[in-house]
Amino acid sequence: MTEPEIQLLLEPREGIPPVIEEAAALASVVEAFARGAGPVAVDAERASGYRYSGRAYLVQLRRAGSGTALIDPIACPDLTALDRALDGAEVVLHAANQDLPCLAELGLRPRRLFDTELAGRLLGYERVGLGTMVEVVLGLRLEKGHSAADWSARPLPEDWLRYAALDVEVLVELRDVLHAELGTSGKLEWAMEEFSAILGAPAAAPRSDPWRRTSGIHRVRTLRGLAVVRELWTLRDEIAREADLAPGRVLPDSAIVQAALDQPRTTKALTEIAPFTGRSARRHLRDWLAAVTRARTMPEAVLPQPVGPGDGPPPANRWADRDPAAAKRLAAARTVVAALADEHRMPTENLLQPDAVRRLTWEPPADLSESSVAARLRELGAREWQIGLTVHPLAKALERLEIKGEV
Repeated sequence: MTEPEIQLLLEPREGIPPVIEEAAALASVVEAFARGAGPVAVDAERASGYRYSGRAYLVQLRRAGSGTALIDPIACPDLTALDRALDGAEVVLHAANQDLPCLAELGLRPRRLFDTELAGRLLGYERVGLGTMVEVVLGLRLEKGHSAADWSARPLPEDWLRYAALDVEVLVELRDVLHAELGTSGKLEWAMEEFSAILGAPAAAPRSDPWRRTSGIHRVRTLRGLAVVRELWTLRDEIAREADLAPGRVLPDSAIVQAALDQPRTTKALTEIAPFTGRSARRHLRDWLAAVTRARTMPEAVLPQPVGPGDGPPPANRWADRDPAAAKRLAAARTVVAALADEHRMPTENLLQPDAVRRLTWEPPADLSESSVAARLRELGAREWQIGLTVHPLAKALERLEIKGEV
């Protein structure tokens, strides 16, 4: 059999709409989308890798009866009127967690959601990128050449705008097919619960000591070296925030780590670390050296200390030595979850969050009844549909180990 022919989407159906940059034009869009019907396809373009902030630099929408709109959120940063116009409408996003924060900054906060990426995961699609999903499900091919572009650029090139408009062109059609497949497979209620959980999730708390996430920091094995990393990371973050540049464009992590290893004492020694000679980094050579000097000379009492144990279980590869019984519980639970995920054709991490599995088996409830295991999973953030699928086999597996005296 020959494979079905894939149609390449080259142009939006109504052409490339003008970019909305003025209040009067935005008011017309609000009115048009209030008159429209059905779900609203939404996408946002950021400038990740170019800018410090995660703000949106273009917002795209499409709705039946309304057409497609491209809104410049730099010129029109308040979309609360549009949010009111869409009140009650289902918003269709692909990988919603990526776009919801920057949309919320503009006042656009969906109350109903359909996430086509998550729907694809629950349905067992092997690849869930938007382009692949559109091709496999709808037989259409999207041009994806500008996904990593610097969307903060102005004016935006016409081919970028074409790409942006096409991203929402068939998103509702994709949603309709996936919605039907979820219903046929008995997974629609699961998906709705997941979508509600995404909308109800609290904003992520700021990380403590974010400098410890510097790539390559594992090479730095002294407290004085860690102090260099901390001082340089903090200075870079201040510079990047003020200039609204991605931190890696100011100074790469590799330079910070190498400076922590070398601890240069002069500007000449600092510039022997190649990234410090880059155009952006050279502007701040005196400041970089001052940061290194502060770290080299600060009192030992204020040096950063090694990371202590967190509030969760240790890495799973250490369980066999730390707690052999817990290692057996984890292996048994993972076997249960893997078998259920295979049965229901979805990734194991969507059937039950790996962190919940680890925490359940590291510190299981004293009573291994289904009600106790269910309560523990609920505490760990598992959805009700996940608990319904997993609680019986998990409780039985843990109970069998206890009866056999292996835990």
